[in-house]
Amino acid sequence: MRVVILFGTEMGTAERAAEAVADVLAASHDVAVYDMSDFDADDLDTRDFHILVCSTYGTGELPTGAEPFFAQLDDRLPDLSGLRFAVFGLGDIVYDTTFNRGGEICAEKFTALGAEQVGAHARHDASSSERPQDMAREWARALEIPAPTSV
Repeated sequence: MRVVILFGTEMGTAERAAEAVADVLAASHDVAVYDMSDFDADDLDTRDFHILVCSTYGTGELPTGAEPFFAQLDDRLPDLSGLRFAVFGLGDIVYDTTFNRGGEICAEKFTALGAEQVGAHARHDASSSERPQDMAREWARALEIPAPTSV
């Protein structure tokens, strides 16, 4: 099974976290990493396991690079039944009411279209001393990627 990592970033932090996740998972899986701005919603495949790595921008919005991908989802409303995914979100607890909202938006949109979220929803805090890449590696090591389902 292929693991598809999609990242949405404003300043590159989510991309670095996505690469850290890919480094860990590449030892045991076929891994592909894409910027959400370069990924078409029609390419979502229920045979793949998807990991969404997304920062939070502004007052709790998706980063600019993720907006076109999620606009496609809103326009096309694909049936994502059978698709399984996990989320690694990034935010800053200083913004307590919108902390990690980008990752939450990702999860909400995917589940609303029928996808199933698995594993712990990671929420990195930029105000902590932990580097996002380090947390992403630890999270990826603990992530139990389910066996593929038949299509």
